[in-house]
Amino acid sequence: MPPDAFVLLDVTRNGFVESHHRGSLVLLDASGEVAVSAGAPERSIMPRSSLKPLQAITMVECGFPGRDGSLALAASSHDGADIHLAVARSILAAAGLDESALQCPPDLPYGREAMLAHVRAGGAAQRICHNCSGKHAAMLATCVANGWDIDSYRAVEHPLQVAIRAGIEASSGEAVEASGVDGCGAPAHAITLVGLARAFAAVARATDATPAALVRDAMRAHPDLIGGAGRVVTELTARVDGLLCKDGAEGVWGAALPDGRAFAAKVDDGGVRALGPVLAAALRYWGLDNDVVRRWSTVEVLGAAVPVGAIGWSPALVDLLTL
Repeated sequence: MPPDAFVLLDVTRNGFVESHHRGSLVLLDASGEVAVSAGAPERSIMPRSSLKPLQAITMVECGFPGRDGSLALAASSHDGADIHLAVARSILAAAGLDESALQCPPDLPYGREAMLAHVRAGGAAQRICHNCSGKHAAMLATCVANGWDIDSYRAVEHPLQVAIRAGIEASSGEAVEASGVDGCGAPAHAITLVGLARAFAAVARATDATPAALVRDAMRAHPDLIGGAGRVVTELTARVDGLLCKDGAEGVWGAALPDGRAFAAKVDDGGVRALGPVLAAALRYWGLDNDVVRRWSTVEVLGAAVPVGAIGWSPALVDLLTL
């Protein structure tokens, strides 16, 4: 175990702690200074889909014409429900394209209900069903708007991807340490949690009508499009006034409030089940509390299909954030 490992959450079963989720977090105050941190927030991580709002902002800067729901879907990791597929197809159609242009891998819908409905209807894995198809559709539309090649839009040296990387570096205030290939095939870039929080703070404070404000406002206005029914990112965006947040694969959060307070976290084991309690802890630290925040503060642990324990805040996290 690394010396900077911090226990974020405990997993209890019938009163016995059987597992832990360790990781790192950072909270910035409204001036951009570190208010609280734990673990190694200065170590680079791959934020994965937590970077989608920043990618969408660059697309708007480069001429992506979509607004409102189209922008929200561009920044989403959607469930693949009918509402999501319809918006993705509309983005492509407006650019004179169809789903055959997508280069994300064929997949079944991410959301359980959407997946079951798709399979029951005889559906197979399709590119449009991939949870990143909104981002890919928007990337293609941006390429069409600029006359850029659409066959190589995922390549790290493509003009769009070069611009996206520059945008991430500008908003985070740091250089990308490493780049790889995300699960959807687009480039994945590594920055620190401090940089990720700084970038979300910049988006949250953006002035009206700027590309950052357009993406932020679209995400807040369409929480159903950025995730899906019952998803923590959708429910907390819908019920916490002014919250901007985006989850990422392998247990990553980026979040911010309108005054510039910001939060970023990485769960070391990548467990997505930890996402709800981790963000709920930050919201409680900021004094934001309602029934949805309380519900996401713990995740039930089941035994024989009934609750016998919970995934919840560790004593160390409670002490750190005075929860």
